Amino acid sequence: MIELRDLTRIYDGVAAVDHVSLTVERGQIATLVGASGSGKTTLLRMINRLVEPSSGQVQIEGRDTASMPVHQLRRRIGYAIQGVGLFPHQSVAENIATVPRLLGWSNAQILDRVDELLSLFQLDPATFRDRRPGQLSGGQTQRVGVARALAARPDLLLMDEPFGALDSVIRAKAQSDLRDIQSRLGTTMILVTHDIEEAVRLGDRIAVMDRGKVLQYDTPAQVLAHPATPFVRDLIGPSERVYRLLSLTTVAEIAIAGDAYGPAIPRDLTLREALAEIMRSGRDALPLEGGGIVTLAALRARSAR
Repeated sequence: MIELRDLTRIYDGVAAVDHVSLTVERGQIATLVGASGSGKTTLLRMINRLVEPSSGQVQIEGRDTASMPVHQLRRRIGYAIQGVGLFPHQSVAENIATVPRLLGWSNAQILDRVDELLSLFQLDPATFRDRRPGQLSGGQTQRVGVARALAARPDLLLMDEPFGALDSVIRAKAQSDLRDIQSRLGTTMILVTHDIEEAVRLGDRIAVMDRGKVLQYDTPAQVLAHPATPFVRDLIGPSERVYRLLSLTTVAEIAIAGDAYGPAIPRDLTLREALAEIMRSGRDALPLEGGGIVTLAALRARSAR
């Protein structure tokens, strides 16, 4: 569990982060969203002490991080940023092995962990282990960067705009992969983004920030349905709110018995994606893999709610 207690950072008399308190439970993803200059990156960097707080505390599993040697703290925390920062002269395997080597892992342990993570990120170890970063696509580079951050099995993974440099198609796939991997590993994550869509897609809880303050910290459904301030409401985008709420629910939750023509869709498809497919194909219902259907009428009823 990560606890931020009255955390503040002052620069030249101005609070970049202003008395922020929030808790991230073990195994959750918390997303920090807001405009540029809202304080979200400064807040993230105070957690691993790249920036020292002016006041307040960061506690990880009940221990004040100020009481820990910085190098020990950072080896417990994975850190992935936009642009990744892979070492260009090292292979993919050497990049992923950076922290395990510092921790004194054996060569056999490191090799096993590198291959495990490459496989987890759908990068064939035999193909990618010895490549240099310059030989990777943008999406592959991003996955290797996250793999490196996870290599030493950190208690916490911090991510600062990790997918900002990717195009929309690759970005959506990277987000989906991250959510799937996090659910399997159970890693606690805090992710900074300026994109409310990304915050909703990835976060178990969302912190909306403006001018150094957290205006609302709650589940995506609560933030979308009950924005705490006009700023939060405007950030969400009133015209987009229904579609974003639909993205929080899968078709399996509103499936009914029945038959429909056409290719079956996965049961974990979101209602938003199902609505888009219905509109694209001109059908009134879609069959689901494993049986059942989702109907346009049911989607309309959920939208109205």
